[in-house]
Amino acid sequence: MRLIISFFIFLVFNTSFSQKTQISEQEYLGLQDKIRFSFNDNVDKGLAYTRELMKSNDNKHLAFANGATCYLYQMKGNIPKSDESYKKAFQYLEKMPESSEKTKLTAYLYNFRGLTEWKRGNLSVAIENYQKGIKFSIKVEDVIQIVKFKSNIAIVNEQVGNYQLSIKNLRQNNDFIDKNERVYPREQFQNSKSNINLDLGGSYEGYFMKNQDKKYLLDSAEYFYKKAVTYSQNFTSNTIAAKMSLGNIYLMKSDNKSAEKIYYDILFLAKQNNSESFYHTASYNLGDLYFYAGKYEKALVWLKKVDSISLKNKTLDESYLKSNYLQAKIYSALNKPEEAYKYSKIYLNAYEKSQTKFKDEAQEVNYKLGVEDLGAEMLTIQEKYKYDVLVSKALKVFYVLLVLGIVFFLIKNIRDKNKAHKKMNALIEEFKANIEKKENPPILAVEEVLEAEEIHLKKENANLSIDEAKENKIVEKLLALENKLEYLNADFTLPYVAKKIKTNTTYLSYVVNKRFGKSFGEYSNELKINYVINEMITNHMYRKYSTQAIAESVGFKNAVSFAKSFRKRTGVSPAQFASNI
Repeated sequence: MRLIISFFIFLVFNTSFSQKTQISEQEYLGLQDKIRFSFNDNVDKGLAYTRELMKSNDNKHLAFANGATCYLYQMKGNIPKSDESYKKAFQYLEKMPESSEKTKLTAYLYNFRGLTEWKRGNLSVAIENYQKGIKFSIKVEDVIQIVKFKSNIAIVNEQVGNYQLSIKNLRQNNDFIDKNERVYPREQFQNSKSNINLDLGGSYEGYFMKNQDKKYLLDSAEYFYKKAVTYSQNFTSNTIAAKMSLGNIYLMKSDNKSAEKIYYDILFLAKQNNSESFYHTASYNLGDLYFYAGKYEKALVWLKKVDSISLKNKTLDESYLKSNYLQAKIYSALNKPEEAYKYSKIYLNAYEKSQTKFKDEAQEVNYKLGVEDLGAEMLTIQEKYKYDVLVSKALKVFYVLLVLGIVFFLIKNIRDKNKAHKKMNALIEEFKANIEKKENPPILAVEEVLEAEEIHLKKENANLSIDEAKENKIVEKLLALENKLEYLNADFTLPYVAKKIKTNTTYLSYVVNKRFGKSFGEYSNELKINYVINEMITNHMYRKYSTQAIAESVGFKNAVSFAKSFRKRTGVSPAQFASNI
């Protein structure tokens, strides 16, 4: 009996001891590459590789494996396991002696953590980790890792709206990779080119959304997305992501047929590779495409798929929000009040939760969904059908009240519509008349300036004196900037303009106040809002843009401040103005 027990103890001990094995440096580097490539290919496969590496008895291998596992678990949405893996990674790192290898590995871990925080939407924390990591990479002259850090920082810049800086950095990285192709193993070169081109396409697309008059930006985005597809043949996730973005570009170019074809291709690839997130996004894109094409039944099929996946995974994302928004709009158009009310209510509840989530983010990032006006629209739909829904439930018992309610509702609705219609007609006619008068803009502008000068001459600051010729020169330069639409830039501020026209801020502020009768900020905002009004009247495509997109197109930092300025100028919201033209 003792012999059996002793044998059993020996067997258990031997099994436990054999769990840790010796992994050669060559095997370690091979597994490193496989794990990295899995980020753009197959997360489950990546976790299998990290488990294989975790069998090693080398602290370096265990630190890298756990650091990569942190990001892989985040990609699967498992935050507790992600955090646990990252903690273990640093525990193994601390056991390593000081060396260049430890320094290099520290940089890797900070990069993994930065990617993890980026995935979570914690952009400020992501930047902090990238900045820490890049210092370690510089110490050991790890050029390839430095390029990765710079690319990741460029992605964050893109997300916060620094598109030009993002494009500049990504192009520099792209050129560097091309010139130093020999430094990279072949598959790693393909992977880096795939990522860089995908990010460049995203930056150009984002830049276009902020400057929608610059159509050439869409062509640049399309070019880089196609390059990304070419380089992503061995990386499934990147292939799908690049094709998805390419479909969006075709949609923005009104090439619905090409967009539809690509979205269906993505559905097939997503299904084939068990990628539910891509299937979810492609379903929403098809629903959105069919909605704007007026194919409501088809749109509903795909939008309901979006809801089904979102509810199953308990995810509250942009696709789920906008899916319910579109469904409320469809049922409203189909005159189905109960369904319209139901989906508008879901939208508003979900939107409120998402707002609360974003408020917890420490860094102020212009990262809203661009749907503030959509919320108002959903409230309108909800209020419009709330009465109908309540009455329909009590139809059999309160038939008389239903009739009276409908009559009252119709009368009130007709009166409100007539009142709103008259007000909007007056506003639109006023701006149309202003557009016709723009045949001689410089003369008109000078007349207005002279009139303003007469009104405010008495208020001139006695302590400040500028000769009339100098004032006229400043006004002339301001009008030249207006003609070039410089005021559409976000940096059209008092210091920027003063520097541009080679004067100082005191003189510029004084001249604007004296000649135009307003502060520089009021002057700048009025130019932007007038531009939007004119575009809405003359360009039917412009009316379809979200409030966020319009705000960015004229240089406002966010949709809230833009909507506030627009209402102050016109008395109504941008959505109300557009819908009545």
